[in-house]
Amino acid sequence: MQTKFVVVLGSLMSGMGKGIVTSSILKIMELNGLKALPVKFDGYLNYDCGTMNPYRHGEVFVLDDGSEVDMDFGMYERFMNRSLTGKLSITGGKVFSSIIEKERRGDYLGEDVQMIPHTINNILERLRAISESEKPNVLVIEVGGTVGDIENSYFIEAMRQLSLLEKVVFVNLTYIPKIDVVGEQKTKPTQIAFRMLMSAGIKPDFIVARSAEPLERSAKRKISMFTSVTEDRVIDDSTSDTIYSVPIHFIEQGFDRLLLKDLGINASLSKKKFEAYKKRLSGKASPGPKIAIVGKYVELKDSYASVKEALVHSGLSLNVSPELHWIESADISEGNVAEALSGMDGVIVPGGFGSRGIEGMITAIRHARENSIPFLGLCLGMQTMAIEFARNVCDLKGANSSEFDHSAKHKVVYIMPSQKGAKKKGGTMRLGAWECVIPSKSSTAYKAYRSSRISERHRHRYEINNKYIKVFERKGLIPSGKSADGRLVEMLEWRNSFGIGTQAHPELKSRLESPAPLFVAFLSAAQKHSRNS
Repeated sequence: MQTKFVVVLGSLMSGMGKGIVTSSILKIMELNGLKALPVKFDGYLNYDCGTMNPYRHGEVFVLDDGSEVDMDFGMYERFMNRSLTGKLSITGGKVFSSIIEKERRGDYLGEDVQMIPHTINNILERLRAISESEKPNVLVIEVGGTVGDIENSYFIEAMRQLSLLEKVVFVNLTYIPKIDVVGEQKTKPTQIAFRMLMSAGIKPDFIVARSAEPLERSAKRKISMFTSVTEDRVIDDSTSDTIYSVPIHFIEQGFDRLLLKDLGINASLSKKKFEAYKKRLSGKASPGPKIAIVGKYVELKDSYASVKEALVHSGLSLNVSPELHWIESADISEGNVAEALSGMDGVIVPGGFGSRGIEGMITAIRHARENSIPFLGLCLGMQTMAIEFARNVCDLKGANSSEFDHSAKHKVVYIMPSQKGAKKKGGTMRLGAWECVIPSKSSTAYKAYRSSRISERHRHRYEINNKYIKVFERKGLIPSGKSADGRLVEMLEWRNSFGIGTQAHPELKSRLESPAPLFVAFLSAAQKHSRNS
């Protein structure tokens, strides 16, 4: 079957949930027995997301192949329950660097290189290559940014030209506000957004209406009237209890039938798969433990999107709903840590870079250790776990990471030897899937994974200094996981209570169908703490 295309565009503003809509379409295709893959276009001129600030852009998602991609890829993987590759991420930086490289090589000799046709053709060639190598039934393309942005205008033009060559269905996500004073849902922004998209030569086949409350019949009728999109193609995307129920909501509106009809694909919904998916979401979870996430970027929750979702997945597997408390690490001190973590049943310190907020993390970890509160450290969280233990248990005064203090007497965390010669920041860290060996079956790590050899995704430059491992072990901090070659410490854990740190980011592989084992173990320990406190 020749590959068909679905293009998802967003109008009016960012942050409405194009990634969730795209992921839901991917899930719908899978439930209909089709092979579907996502492609994400991001208009920024960065080559990838690796050097971008999580405050501005949300978390950097890392794939098995080491690609640093947009956080929407995390959404795709979680809905599809499969791993993806970096070639599915197309950035403005990749497109333009490729064009300049070809120009310098002489591939365009004699031509003046322009946005049309050269930039457009580069994008279409990338899509063609993905289609030919992966052979999906459907490619679902999410156009990052907002219709009308300069940054994605050339990609929208590429999608228009794609529709002249292939079967393409356009889905436009818009926002339906409801003004309290008026008391009705307003469709005028959607009407204006429709005209803007039409001016780019694209008429959407579906309008997905994002709203806080269910879409009113009168609003749907008005949208249909002013856009010439029939009412059954105006899809309600109102706020739901969980993002994972959005595909179900779309299917219940008949979106899947109309979409497949437009694509010319004869497929039917697998009732067995559909009912199993609904059942997974239908359980009545009891109130769960209180979890403190002590991080550097908590003002923007998207900075830790995968951590949040991993806790959701783990909660569903244990039939509990954890209560999450986001705490800025820079605000924690010795004087207020007891109050800040009062009533918490578990503490997570996630990843990050730079010295800001580090002392607050260390203080929170000490409080968790001394009060036997279950603790999970992720990447930087494991490194600060080692620093805290070195200072307060091993009596190594001034222990630190060379990332934060080059002159520290005890550099218990230091830069990896392989990183010392790196002259560029982008794409040079230890990235992607790496094996870890867990030798002891009595360790927390082994009990969580039930395996002596695992693989998790990484993103770091610094590591635990092996010079201090023996003193750690004597005092009760155990290296329970090591790299396949035995050179790098991958996991550390306390001996007398649930406290484990991992150099990896297990949250990146957590899925609804297969929750991250360390998160399940952590949440289970937190639940026990909640019952006993």
